[in-house]
Amino acid sequence: MSIRQPLADRIRPETLDEFVGQEHLRARITALSSAPRLPSLLLFGPPGCGKSTLALLLAKQSGKNWLRVSAPEAGLQQLRKSLAGVDVLVLDELHRFSKAQQDFFLPLLESGEVTLIATTTENPSFSVTRQLLSRMHVLRLRPLNRAEMTDLARRGAYACQFSLDDQSYDFIAGVAHGDARTMLNLMEYVAALPEESRNFESLRTALPEVVIRHDKDGDNHYELASALIKSIRGSDPDAALYYLACLLEGGEDPRFICRRLILSASEDIGLADPMALPLAVSCQHAVEFVGMPEGFIPLAECVTYLALAKKSNTSYAAYLAASKEVRTNGPRPVPLHLRNPSTKLQKDWGYGKNYLYPHNYPEGHVEQQYLPDGLEERSFYQPKEHGQEPRLAAWFKQLRKKR
Repeated sequence: MSIRQPLADRIRPETLDEFVGQEHLRARITALSSAPRLPSLLLFGPPGCGKSTLALLLAKQSGKNWLRVSAPEAGLQQLRKSLAGVDVLVLDELHRFSKAQQDFFLPLLESGEVTLIATTTENPSFSVTRQLLSRMHVLRLRPLNRAEMTDLARRGAYACQFSLDDQSYDFIAGVAHGDARTMLNLMEYVAALPEESRNFESLRTALPEVVIRHDKDGDNHYELASALIKSIRGSDPDAALYYLACLLEGGEDPRFICRRLILSASEDIGLADPMALPLAVSCQHAVEFVGMPEGFIPLAECVTYLALAKKSNTSYAAYLAASKEVRTNGPRPVPLHLRNPSTKLQKDWGYGKNYLYPHNYPEGHVEQQYLPDGLEERSFYQPKEHGQEPRLAAWFKQLRKKR
């Protein structure tokens, strides 16, 4: 094995027993690897968590002819030629293929001609087509924990023929933030240092600056996104802007942030400030038009506005109440007078009979039953008394009193 080979490749495990991490998937991985036929898999997780390593181990253990390619480097025309005689295809970074390119794999998986083991750091709900996802088992991998990272650090040091004290191993494992590849690169850096510099105090100053980042779709990714939304919900613009900066400086896709802001505008602000939703949607358009890095400007404006806006979750809560009713008791029949009589037979059945057209009455309203039988007295929407909601709900409240 060449000393020029990256340390991550030099100590890559040869068997599943040597594979570090992903204890929550061990039983499932064992079952898949021992199955008569390996199914197509999508390994989803942050950088450096072992996706490619696991994919290669499963491909090798299958005993079939396998090929590994990377989506950014693979053209479909060349890939089509390369698949001759290949039973298992290990494809890194599936999300780098467009949705149209991903359709190339559908007939191959449908016929069983090729087993696909793909990896992605992007949330497959957004980056992989629904048709392709339906033909694959999705395994979500997690960042390695501190103990697992420390174990790998020791392996790396052993391969590089040096050792460190426990505090140094723990320090290097911590600064890599669950990314084994980053940590092993740091171990190679440490191996090149003079022996007298391989102590904790020296390493704190000698290690190269670790770029502040978070792992897309990893735990830190969701922790920061959650903190951003909860700070907006709690009306703290300072905290919200701080977490926005953490996300953007960490390389987060601004489209993901825009999606979260749009949802926050509807869920947490809602009718208390109806301008919040169009502002969030406008922010998305502005970011797409301007691009990054200047896109932080409309994002910062939107985050500040949402944090300062009055809050109401009544429409969100009303929907949850209505959906609970439907899930618990099932959908009830629509009253006949609300059904549209599209055919003569439906009209004979009473569809639309006695329906009262509200615009024919004063103030554009007439009292009639809208909810199904048995739910006439149910009230899912409960307005709050702050922001713009009292103005919006005033007429509704008057109508409710008349019932």
